[in-house]
Amino acid sequence: MDLVPVMKKGATPDPSRHAPSTPAVALNEFQVPVERQQQIGVTYASAVRQRMRHTMRSVGMVAPDKTRVWEFVARVDGYVQKLDVTSPGEKVEEGQPLLTIYSPELFVAERELIDLVQSRDRASTSENRAGAERLLTAAHHRLEQWNITPQQIAEMEKTRQPSETLVLHSPFRGVIEEVPVDQGRKVSIGDHLVNVANLSVVWVWAEFYEDELPMLEKGQKVRITTKSYPGEAFEGELSLINPFLAEMKRTVKVRVDIPNPDFKLRPGMYVDLELNMDMGEGLTIPVSAVMPTGSRALVFVDKGAGRLEPRAVQLGRQFGDTYEIKSGLKEGERVVASANFLIDAESKVQGAVKDFGTDGKGEKESWGMGEKASSHTHHE
Repeated sequence: MDLVPVMKKGATPDPSRHAPSTPAVALNEFQVPVERQQQIGVTYASAVRQRMRHTMRSVGMVAPDKTRVWEFVARVDGYVQKLDVTSPGEKVEEGQPLLTIYSPELFVAERELIDLVQSRDRASTSENRAGAERLLTAAHHRLEQWNITPQQIAEMEKTRQPSETLVLHSPFRGVIEEVPVDQGRKVSIGDHLVNVANLSVVWVWAEFYEDELPMLEKGQKVRITTKSYPGEAFEGELSLINPFLAEMKRTVKVRVDIPNPDFKLRPGMYVDLELNMDMGEGLTIPVSAVMPTGSRALVFVDKGAGRLEPRAVQLGRQFGDTYEIKSGLKEGERVVASANFLIDAESKVQGAVKDFGTDGKGEKESWGMGEKASSHTHHE
């Protein structure tokens, strides 16, 4: 049978003697029992101070380095006597012959050079010799403007043999980009002959949004990957930030210089870019711990024994799956990291119950039968 406590006449029962003691809940707190938290899957995370790293990503396109592309044009009238390269994509070494041009005009200029060399050698006075040297220097410059190298000129002076043909050589190790001429074709001054591109260093052009602009600096290291070489990464350096923004897209173009000794990165290829930056040290919590409410960002701070405190925090930047906390939290404080919306629902229910138990002036209404009876007795 149930035992009923017997009290002295006039004594009031003390509920605290029979109910388990629970910590007092502050006005800005609410309580969700630990068992209930376990049921809805609540987990916690601590606010920790750590180094923050930010990664910016973009897509870019490979382009040849314009300072390493040489475009040969005809600087003398003549005919293409021989093509040593015929197709774009052919690899050439430094000094390798590209094509041969036949030009009677070239023969005349070289004949004049040899005559000047002989005049210099026959000069009997220093004055005559100095005059011949001046004319010889001018002849050198004229031939160099016709794509004749100083080595070819020196060999001509040594052999004293003029030539009717001009052989164009590759200035570096590279790849043929374009060959718009054919053997036997007549060429005039200014006609396009052949392009050679040195792809040992290539450019990558990419775009970043204007809000990312403050984080871009010349000299930053950039990681490049491409689907053509899965699992392989290339490292480049940010060399140019265009000061002009694209008005419609609100983006800024950047250029990355990438060493490419094996010619793996080819002009026109799409690549992915990653910029990893150290943003210093700061107080952080998981992104999942923050509940945006429009004008504010809230977190639920663990106060122990199932008590939770909703608190507004000022957020900094997002770094991956963490937020930087500018204010509102201290290092080591625990916050709800999952089931935030369920916790928010619990807080609203409890808040509604509290409001239901108060009148419009904030004073608690009397719902107990004993309090009502005493009130009627007072009026009587």
